[in-house]
Amino acid sequence: MVNLDSKSISLDSLGIKNATVHFNLTSDELHATTIEKGQGKEASSGALAINTGEFTGRSPMDRFIVKDEITKDEIWWGDINIPFDAGKFDKLYNKVTNYLSEKEIFVRDSYACADEDYKLNIRVVNEYPWSNMFAHNMFLRPTKEELKTFSPEWTVINAPGFMAEAEVDGTRQHNFAILNFSKKIALIGGTGYTGEIKKGIFSALNFILPVDKNTLPMHCSANVGENGETAIFFGLSGTGKTTLSCDPTRKLIGDDEHGWTSENTVFNFEGGCYAKVIDLSAEKEPEIYNAIKKGAILENVIMDANGNVDFEDVSITQNTRVSYPIYHIDNIQTPSIGKNPKNIFFLTADAFGVLPPISKLTPGQAAYHFISGYTAKVAGTEAGINEPTPSFSACFGAPFMPLHPTKYAEMLSAKMQEANVNVWLINTGWTGGSYGTGSRMKLKYTRAMITEALEGRLDAVRFVQHPVFGLSMPTTCNNVPDEVLNPKDTWADKTAYDAKAMELATSFKKNFKQFEEYANEEIMAGAPLK
Repeated sequence: MVNLDSKSISLDSLGIKNATVHFNLTSDELHATTIEKGQGKEASSGALAINTGEFTGRSPMDRFIVKDEITKDEIWWGDINIPFDAGKFDKLYNKVTNYLSEKEIFVRDSYACADEDYKLNIRVVNEYPWSNMFAHNMFLRPTKEELKTFSPEWTVINAPGFMAEAEVDGTRQHNFAILNFSKKIALIGGTGYTGEIKKGIFSALNFILPVDKNTLPMHCSANVGENGETAIFFGLSGTGKTTLSCDPTRKLIGDDEHGWTSENTVFNFEGGCYAKVIDLSAEKEPEIYNAIKKGAILENVIMDANGNVDFEDVSITQNTRVSYPIYHIDNIQTPSIGKNPKNIFFLTADAFGVLPPISKLTPGQAAYHFISGYTAKVAGTEAGINEPTPSFSACFGAPFMPLHPTKYAEMLSAKMQEANVNVWLINTGWTGGSYGTGSRMKLKYTRAMITEALEGRLDAVRFVQHPVFGLSMPTTCNNVPDEVLNPKDTWADKTAYDAKAMELATSFKKNFKQFEEYANEEIMAGAPLK
C-alpha cells in the first residue's frame, strides 16, 4: 500500500472544504496510487497505462470563455470561442468545488513558460492521481526553493467525475472546459481527457502573451542546431510535429507550444511532451519510443496480459497518446529556450497527394498558409469520414486561439521579416496518389529535405513553380529521388492529378473567404494561382 501523507495546504480559498489534499506528490507516488486505486496498469516498459473514459480527445464544442469586461471586445467570438455567462460560471464553479469537497484531492504547483520574464505560476487541482501526474509531466516543475515562495496566478480545477446539467448550468452537455480570464481559472468537468488541462492553459497564454506581452504564441515544436539557429515546426495533430522536432542531431526545445518574443527568442511553454503513439515503432521514432518508460503515461492503448502495448490497435481510439517529462528525451535544450530563428516549417499531411513534399514560401504565401492551417483527415480518424477531407485550422491551432487569426498572422509576418527567416511548406502526407491509392511520404525523405533546408544547401538548387498553387519546388535534393520532389511526377494518371490539385485549390479559396476582408494584397497574392 502506498503511504501518502496529506499535506497541510488548505483549499478553502477555492471553495473546496475538508478535502484530503495530497500536495506535490512525486511521479512515482502518483503512478503507484493510480494502480492501487485500480485506475491504471503498468506497461512492460514501466509506463503507466490509463483509460480516459468516455472522452479520448478534446471536445471543441464544449470549450467556453467567460464573456466579461476583459474579454468582450478582444475575443474572436464564434463557433471556436463560445461565450459563457459570468453568473452561470460562478454557479457552476460552486457546484464543482462542492463536489470536490471532502474528497481525496491531488494538488500540484507548477508553471508555464521557460523564460523567466514570461513565467505563469499555476496551481492544478485534480480529482484523479493520474491527471495530476499528467500535470507533473506537462507543466514546468519548480525547484524546492521556488516552491517555498510560490504564489499561483492561475488555477486549474479538474473534476472528470462531475457531470453538468446542461439546461441548468448553461453547458451544451455534461462535459465542459471553461476559461475565466477575470478570475484566472480554468474549470474542467465531465471529461477525463488530460489534453483539456494543458490546452486550457495554452489557450489562456494565447490571449495573455499577444495582448499583454507583445509575444507571439505558437502551436509548434522547436529545436536548435549546433550553430545556435532555431527551427520552428507548425502543424496540426498527425502531421509529424513531434516526430520531426525530435532530431538526434539537434536539441529539442519543445514539441507543442512556444512563444516568440520581441527579443527574438523562442521559449517552450511546457515541461513535457504529449505525442500520438498510433503505429509507433522503435525503428521509425526511436526518441519517442524510448521515452515511454517509468514516469510516462500511456492513454487509451491496448495491452496484452504481460503489459506489452499494441500500438497498431485503435479499438479504443485513433488518438492513442503518451505524455512524458521532456527529460525523457536525451538531447534537449536546457533551459527550453532558443535564439536566432532561421527556418520555419509548416507541416501538412495532404491526403490528396497533390502538394509538394517541400516548397519555399514567399512572405505572402507564408501568411496565407499560416492563416489557412491546412491538413487533411483520412478515413477512420473521425466518425463519418470515409474519404480524404480537407481540414483547415487557422494558425495551425484555431481551437486554442482566442484572438482573430489575422492578429497572430500579422505578428508572425513581422517577426519573419525582422529575423529574415526562410519559410517552408512540408507535405508529410501522400505521394503517388490520394489516400487509398498512393503511399505515405517516407519519413527518411522528409527528414532529408528538412536537413538540406536547415543547412542551407537548398539555397543553391533550381526551383520551379507549381502550376496550381504557385509554390516554389526544388528540382533536386540530396538523399531524395528527383521524381519525388514534383508531386505530379509521382502520379501514374497526370490528368487525375490535375483534377485533384484543382479540387484542393478550390477548397483553400473557399475556406479563405472568411478572412479576405482582413487580408492585404500581399497575403491574397499567396493564394493558389488557379
